[in-house]
Amino acid sequence: MGYSNSSLVAYTLLSPNHSGLRTEQIDRISPHCVVGQCTAEGLGDWFHKSSTKASSNYGIDKNGRIGLYVEEKNRSWCTSSNANDQRAVTIECASDKAEPYAMHQVVYDRLVDLCEDICRRNGKKKLLWFGDKNKSLNYQPKADEMLITVHRWFANKSCPGDWLYARLGDLAAKVTSRLGSGNVEVISSGMQAGEFQGLTEEQVLTEEQVLAKVGSLFTADQKKSGILASVSMAQFILESGYGKSELALGANNCFGMKKSLSGNTWSGSVWDGVSIYKKKTQEQKADGSYVTVTAEFRKYANVEDSIADHSAYLLGAKNGEKLRYDGLKGCSDYKKAVQIIKDGGYATSLTYVEKLCGIIERWNLTKWDVKNSGASDVMVKYYRVRKSWKDAGSQLAAYTVLDNAKAMADKHEGYTVYDWNGKAVYGAEVTGGSCLVAEFSNADCPFMVKVSIDDLNIRKGAGTNTTKTGRYTGKGVFTIMEVKNGKGSDNGWGRLKSGAGWISLDYCQKI
Repeated sequence: MGYSNSSLVAYTLLSPNHSGLRTEQIDRISPHCVVGQCTAEGLGDWFHKSSTKASSNYGIDKNGRIGLYVEEKNRSWCTSSNANDQRAVTIECASDKAEPYAMHQVVYDRLVDLCEDICRRNGKKKLLWFGDKNKSLNYQPKADEMLITVHRWFANKSCPGDWLYARLGDLAAKVTSRLGSGNVEVISSGMQAGEFQGLTEEQVLTEEQVLAKVGSLFTADQKKSGILASVSMAQFILESGYGKSELALGANNCFGMKKSLSGNTWSGSVWDGVSIYKKKTQEQKADGSYVTVTAEFRKYANVEDSIADHSAYLLGAKNGEKLRYDGLKGCSDYKKAVQIIKDGGYATSLTYVEKLCGIIERWNLTKWDVKNSGASDVMVKYYRVRKSWKDAGSQLAAYTVLDNAKAMADKHEGYTVYDWNGKAVYGAEVTGGSCLVAEFSNADCPFMVKVSIDDLNIRKGAGTNTTKTGRYTGKGVFTIMEVKNGKGSDNGWGRLKSGAGWISLDYCQKI
């Protein structure tokens, strides 16, 4: 078939970074997050540099202007997968620099426009989003179908970010509806609690994965509400079972918010006032006994609305003329904040305070807190000295200065310094200054690994900050002679026996 480019383009600067004519017909669209609120010109300048070694067919800047950087007839270098790039029109979208990599509404709206245009010109009547890697990559689109794929399926990246990822169902539905393919259910924008059950190949996220996914949502909420992110996250964990309770999955209600709360007289609620979810629940009496009741709970469009409504309730609910949770806003001590919530009558459990504080300490949830209760955008980042990250009880101290943490670890054999993300950076778990998982160690060199992807880059050094050689390993078995820690790989980098360079061990299986 013949290829064309979008008439929606406002700026063109063709990049030299592409592989020439496609070898496959277009049946995919891959949206990305730029990780920066860029202009069309700025993104074009970046892709125009041969040293960048990356490109996309289109880009949408922070103001919604569309740039053309690689013609649709050519394969861009965008998703870390030759197979996907041969079939996909790739689109970079201006976004925030930190998770969830949120985009301006004008960017999202323009993405809908561009995807519709791409589908029309390529003879497609449906845009599909399955939300599952295996199902998507094993699906062969029909002649009139276009499939959405994402960068995170082909590389160790979060792209397109959780903000856009949660809206891809909405994107597909809106485009398909515009294409005139009949009645299409539009999936609500925002994060859905159901995602916690099906985003990985194992079809369920671990507790740590869920917290990593929602953490930034609570930090953002603290900046607006002044309620500690750690406290709200602890309530999320306790009330929803890490977002996997019946109420969370069925109603995106992550805090047990009932239909009627304090007479619903408090301001700022984002609940629509009508959507409810009925279920049986247990409540504890003052004497410690339990009673089972059928209650009506609020149903939300997404997790973000659940968080926002929960915070609005805590800030606005009254007991007579007084605020029920007076003193909660701006409270910087999570223990005091939790006690305020309990004293205000939020929960009937007699051990509610102890439970929440234990959760906060177990998961180090204070790392998601913002200084000065939302008055600052700077997150407190502590280096913690422990025997292991999961053994919070073994913690000796926490420091904001790494050298101080190292000094403490040096005084205690078997202790490790962990950063605010739980990554070992110094001490017992670190060998030769490199934080490596036990599976890949210099002590085992040489050893063999299996690579199961086509496009594993070979670099001149150990890290994504080193130059690519322009070569790929391809699928096969390779011998590793040396292991080093380096930027862009959790499992370290391996030096190939052939002398070709270094590869990320994140994509290797030891054999």
